[in-house]
Amino acid sequence: MKIVRTAAYARAGLLGNPSDGYFGKTISTVVRNFSTHVVLYEWPELEIMLSRQDRCRFDRIDELVQDVKLNGLYGGLRLIKAAIKVFAEYCRQQGIQLPPQNFSLRYDTRIPRQVGLAGSSAIITAVFRALMEFYDVAIPNEELANLILKVETDEIGIAGGLQDRVCQVYEGLVYMDFNRAFMEAHGHGLYEALDPSLLPPLYLVYRKDLSQISGIYHTNLRARWEKGDPGLSEAVNTLANLAEKGKECLVHRDHQLLGELMDRNFDTRSKLVELDPANVEMVQRARRLGVCAKYAGSGGAIVGICDSDEVFASLKEEFSKIGCVVIRPEVI
Repeated sequence: MKIVRTAAYARAGLLGNPSDGYFGKTISTVVRNFSTHVVLYEWPELEIMLSRQDRCRFDRIDELVQDVKLNGLYGGLRLIKAAIKVFAEYCRQQGIQLPPQNFSLRYDTRIPRQVGLAGSSAIITAVFRALMEFYDVAIPNEELANLILKVETDEIGIAGGLQDRVCQVYEGLVYMDFNRAFMEAHGHGLYEALDPSLLPPLYLVYRKDLSQISGIYHTNLRARWEKGDPGLSEAVNTLANLAEKGKECLVHRDHQLLGELMDRNFDTRSKLVELDPANVEMVQRARRLGVCAKYAGSGGAIVGICDSDEVFASLKEEFSKIGCVVIRPEVI
């Protein structure tokens, strides 16, 4: 019996986000502390096994309410079904004849939900990897990232950009340039894997309660972009420039300037839309301890530089007061 096991990791945006959806530039890293795993094996029928995120039995009504808040009405099931559909359609369009073997698929995700760590796209990425290995189908990384985004935007209606999917497909530390002319000509951006050892010591804080669903944030920005909002265009250019300068900082190991750029990233973003005060307080609380801080995604998690073990211990103590978890992100 053929058994396939795959994984995909959480993502933290370091610079440039959320300009990736608007022909900007970003730098992101995977966070290997949190992952999604898929197991796929031959089976008489095509079967998707429900996971903890898809539970339908509860001890009391409050449990159901909390589960819906955390996992939505569909859990991860719709992501998996949509990923399988898009994979099959891609193979058909490419003239790839899939063999008749069916499979049973199980998944489990340990990525904190709705705190901007790209948990949904990690599920889709792991499913695509499993299907590719099971059916022996090769998809170029650039195209794979586009297909993963298509699952979310076209099939499910979740607004977003390519950053998460590119980072999770390439893994490690990635610089992304979504130049409009290049994307229109080639169908994807310019992606460059950077040496993770160039990174300074990072910290990441995430909320244990719920934050904002990323699709809501991106939907608001998308509507403004389509209306030609000049303020948004200016902010996107600023964010893209920060990512470009950040790449230079990494190469030259100018960690002080890199931290200043990360602060400016959040300050620029905060002018775009009204942010959740609880998430803003996370940034302010970290900055009061003398470290840079910005959103790791759409809210609910922040990331910054902290090269002092003493300050890192202070971060853990301070954020424990408001029910947040502080970790050292694992990139390699």
